[in-house]
Amino acid sequence: MTGWPDGYGRHVLQSVDSTLSEAARMAADASGPVWIMAEQQTAARGRRGRPWAMPAGNFAATLLLPVSGSASDAALRSFVASLALHEALVAATGRADVFALKWPNDVLLRGGKLAGILLESAGQGPSLRHLSIGIGVNLAAAPAVSEVEAGAVPPVSLKGELGTVIAPADFLELLAAAYARFEDQFTTYGFAPIRAAWMSHAARLGQVITARTTRDETTGTFAEVDGAGNLVLETSRGRVAIAAADVYF
Repeated sequence: MTGWPDGYGRHVLQSVDSTLSEAARMAADASGPVWIMAEQQTAARGRRGRPWAMPAGNFAATLLLPVSGSASDAALRSFVASLALHEALVAATGRADVFALKWPNDVLLRGGKLAGILLESAGQGPSLRHLSIGIGVNLAAAPAVSEVEAGAVPPVSLKGELGTVIAPADFLELLAAAYARFEDQFTTYGFAPIRAAWMSHAARLGQVITARTTRDETTGTFAEVDGAGNLVLETSRGRVAIAAADVYF
């Protein structure tokens, strides 16, 4: 193990409704960053309020992070967290060739969804106070395909695909150390090096994908992620930058 990072707290629970909800309850008293991990979640959630299934042995944690500045700047931590997840997974498995990062906040293993990230913030604009980075990883088992949205990337697990067995608490050690390093890079040098590193692991770069919002959808060639974290697609009407959407292959 790489050791617990200086300045980060650790709060481990046997069971909780959601580590994101626990982070919201702890935010008022938090003086520094703290990881909140639960062995079991009874009301976990994903993007757009969707339920997040959590079979036994899987990883669920939230990093409660004091922040300042705009919500758009804070949202770039999704890329910081993605890189930390990638590094932790490579450290756990010794495999760098099987993982890819799917915009805006998923980690893929051999094309299946292994992990997801969900950001929630307290405050708006310059008064932003805390950011909660919720992370779920299918370490031991994947939810049934029937439990995910139609057309979504099918879920996979680390154990099922690679035979790797790692306890959630041990994975938290790897993830916390990796996140601290990328957070230091982000706060020191800005988004540019984070963006470049993320792009080097991007899934379906240069391929045709579809970005779907609640209002419309855009299909085009995945060109890049721009300096604001937007997905940029080359379409028949030119380059289109998309701030938030679900991506389908």
